[in-house]
Amino acid sequence: MKGNEELIKVLNQLLADELTAINQYMVHSEMCDNWGYGKLHKAIEGQAIDEMHHAEWLIQRIIFLDGAPQVSKLNAIRIGGSVMEIITNDQDDELDAIRAYNAAIRLGHDVDDQASVDLLTKILKMEEGHVDWAEQQRSQIEQMGLENYLVNQTEGAAG
Repeated sequence: MKGNEELIKVLNQLLADELTAINQYMVHSEMCDNWGYGKLHKAIEGQAIDEMHHAEWLIQRIIFLDGAPQVSKLNAIRIGGSVMEIITNDQDDELDAIRAYNAAIRLGHDVDDQASVDLLTKILKMEEGHVDWAEQQRSQIEQMGLENYLVNQTEGAAG
């Protein structure tokens, strides 16, 4: 089915955002694992997997609309040097994603593509969940202090 060219272009921009996020989250996840923060590693890895699903769904939609998925384009990856920088960078990127998905949803309505709107809304809700998670982490750090927060991110002493 031939889709709207402008919407396909926007879907490809969103795909680049998702592919970038996958890479950023995977690096952040592995950094946390290396530092011994197993719980944080698993949480961030789970977000990377969510982003992989988003990329897959966008690719499927672009192909359905007779577009060509552009999978070789990445945006700048912002690797944090500390847990606080990791959470902050990821949260900022998710807030940018929310703005981009809302704009894409408006375009989907404008070009009368409800199926794309439905997909974009599904992804938007997941991105909002990622922001909520980051806000919770930042609140915990603020309330209990970074050191206490980090102790809670370990999986206990090695046996």
